[in-house]
Amino acid sequence: MSAPQSLVQAALQRLGARLGSGLVDAAANLALLAQDAPERLRQEFQLFWDEVEAEAARIERDDEPEVAITAPSVDIQDQIDALRARVAAMARRLDQDS
Repeated sequence: MSAPQSLVQAALQRLGARLGSGLVDAAANLALLAQDAPERLRQEFQLFWDEVEAEAARIERDDEPEVAITAPSVDIQDQIDALRARVAAMARRLDQDS
């Protein structure tokens, strides 16, 4: 076990001896969250970067994105609905990853 892990384990054991199991459970949960945080951040950054790359590809395919947004033949509500659907899909992916 590495030194930081030993320190965390020792701190939790001492808290348990002094304060009882309820607080130790809460501290253990906090320790687990702290361990999972770097992986969660990595996943979030990877998801963000995938979206950036997809957006860059879309921009490269579409030479004039502003024209597509302001063209009278495009229904703004359809665009809003499509964006909402994409946001919902992203939220589902985030829930599945966690």
